[in-house]
Amino acid sequence: MEQFLSVGQIINTHGVKGELKVYPLTDDVKRFRKLKKVYIDNEERTIIWCKIMPKVVIIKIEGIETLEEAFSLKQKYLKVKREEAVTLKKDSYFVADIVGSRVIDENDKELGCVDEVIFTGSNDVYWIKGENELLIPAIKTVVVKVDIEEKLIVIKPVDVWS
Repeated sequence: MEQFLSVGQIINTHGVKGELKVYPLTDDVKRFRKLKKVYIDNEERTIIWCKIMPKVVIIKIEGIETLEEAFSLKQKYLKVKREEAVTLKKDSYFVADIVGSRVIDENDKELGCVDEVIFTGSNDVYWIKGENELLIPAIKTVVVKVDIEEKLIVIKPVDVWS
């Protein structure tokens, strides 16, 4: 299991004093207000302040004082230790735990592995790559079982729900 979980991606700079524009990768964007430490490239960094905007979060990190220093962090991920992650609701999972999971149907037919999770608004979709590419809606009528420890997802046979 991943020991660090991404909570945001630095998408740009903001201003000229080293602020960063971050795209949140969490369902709870308000969690940024409580974050004191994040990891960028496995290096612990201290957050001085943040401002939550409609689609992004602006943050100031200790030691990043110039536009050039901020620009060097563009496209990097802000991560937190797993033990500092938010508590998930029942039947909810971290994307890091889903990606890479092997997917089989109830008949033990191997379908491939989850390559990506797509966020559609109504439900997540698992992009499965294997012999064929499949887009699997992450809904209870399709997904039968998710075993994070075994990195295994069991779904209803494709011909049943397609």
